[in-house]
Amino acid sequence: MSVAAIFVLVIAGMLVTGVFFFQATAGYLISQIRDKIDITAYFKASAAEEDILAVKDEIMKTSPNVKSIEYVSKEQALAFFSDIHSDNPVLSRALQEVGDNPFLPSLNITTNGEPAQYEEIANILQTSDFGKLIEKVDFAQKKDTIEKVYSITTSINIFGIIAGIILIIISALVVFNTIKLGIENSKEEISTMRIVGASNWFIRGPFIIQGVIYGVAAFLVCFLLTGVFAYVVSSKMTAILPGFNACSYFLAHWWIFALTQLGFGVAVGAGSALVVVKKYLEV
Repeated sequence: MSVAAIFVLVIAGMLVTGVFFFQATAGYLISQIRDKIDITAYFKASAAEEDILAVKDEIMKTSPNVKSIEYVSKEQALAFFSDIHSDNPVLSRALQEVGDNPFLPSLNITTNGEPAQYEEIANILQTSDFGKLIEKVDFAQKKDTIEKVYSITTSINIFGIIAGIILIIISALVVFNTIKLGIENSKEEISTMRIVGASNWFIRGPFIIQGVIYGVAAFLVCFLLTGVFAYVVSSKMTAILPGFNACSYFLAHWWIFALTQLGFGVAVGAGSALVVVKKYLEV
């Protein structure tokens, strides 16, 4: 029965650990998606580079929600467009016929992801002293896309939290019932000790300590399995999500995993014993 209790605690601990990995993966994926979303402020062709860079610095100072601002000169925009459409002869001929560089200098602005933050930046650019330098801001064209991306990523976060809570509750209930079966085998001994005058805590003590031992043993196994799991799946996850390494994440946050697994195991093991024993103290 002790082996069964520890085994169930290990499974429960791995489920809880899986929630952490899911949240980390989802968080990385969300940040990558949101980083692809930006708004672009196009400046007039006559705007000087130093004025555009001054606007960039001012936005960084006045808007704490801005994550990054990238300045793209007319030459860089032309080179980027030519590189992407190098295999399109129609566009290449069109650029040759235009003669001059048709692109405008711009600032690509990325915030923390909320649509309201992008709208705030767009309003600042269009209504402040910067307006005389700016040709247009493409927030209106990207607004629907930004709102959809934010809604999807927010839903992923909420799903992860709800799924994690459900898994933790289910795990705790399974462990509780397993430990309950073990303690029921000792109900006659509990009743006998109660009859002869043993105090409640004297009776509870051994079972609580037993639950703590279950939790610690499960933690040791669970922590070892987590390290092996992170190492094994690391290369496969990197192929799917470049830039995210499960093994590196585990090593960087090992103390969080350790405290969570140990705390969960000890709390559920000792708590289950405390609750179950109480049932047999009424004699």
